[in-house]
Amino acid sequence: MTRFIVVPQWQGSPSARAMLLVDGAEAIEGDLPRAACTRVDVPLEAGESLDTGVHRLSALERVQTLVAEALAPVDEPFVVVGGDCAVAVPAIRHAAARHPHLAVVWLDAHGDLNDPQSSLSGAYAGMALRAVVGDGELALPAGTIPPERVVLAGARELDAAETAYLQTSAITHLPAEAFTDSAALAHAVAATGADAVYVHVDLDVLDPAAITGVGSAVPFGIEVPQLVAALAELRRRVPLAGASLAGFSPVSPRAAVDDMGAILRVIGALA
Repeated sequence: MTRFIVVPQWQGSPSARAMLLVDGAEAIEGDLPRAACTRVDVPLEAGESLDTGVHRLSALERVQTLVAEALAPVDEPFVVVGGDCAVAVPAIRHAAARHPHLAVVWLDAHGDLNDPQSSLSGAYAGMALRAVVGDGELALPAGTIPPERVVLAGARELDAAETAYLQTSAITHLPAEAFTDSAALAHAVAATGADAVYVHVDLDVLDPAAITGVGSAVPFGIEVPQLVAALAELRRRVPLAGASLAGFSPVSPRAAVDDMGAILRVIGALA
């Protein structure tokens, strides 16, 4: 049975709707099997930057420790349910310890590739993928997940610093339009030579017509059937070491219900 680690973290988000991420995680948890869920009690306080340029870093450090503790007894399969995208960082650390040749698929409308120096917002969620490849605060040790084993998929709103970083990085960028071919994602991961894969999904990777409860919707995203088909083909080709899903910030309980069908289809593809 898949284990779900529910992490209603909001402190990493740059969105004005950040606190709604708590409601989003709880709404998703309500539709998951209760016996399969472990809830991480995220601190209520915002936290301090600790002179790093990363907003709320002290709270984020505490959550990373709590997620690591929750995952310590867990083998695959598992899905971490956020909260903001930063919840994926300790989960990838956990998966990489078990799979030294792990690839990471990062499905997101945004790059999340800033570091504390380049970030305009100071929000750690916008630095999360950069931390995965070993740069910035709370980063994985360099070389744990080298850029050549990362596939950034569906990103279509990158700032200047992220664009410049990608131009010199070995990260594979798979655009949203590539998902018209259900095998494109699997091909990209197979080309990394990895023997297992971790998949992170920020729900804003989906087209705004498919989901409304995201803080920063970007047009021309991936359709739900395309994403589900791509994940199915990926899992057929490469073992799934773990997954995470983030970015759900519904404006009301009714809006959460309206989006839940799409979300549960994505979770089903991961679990």
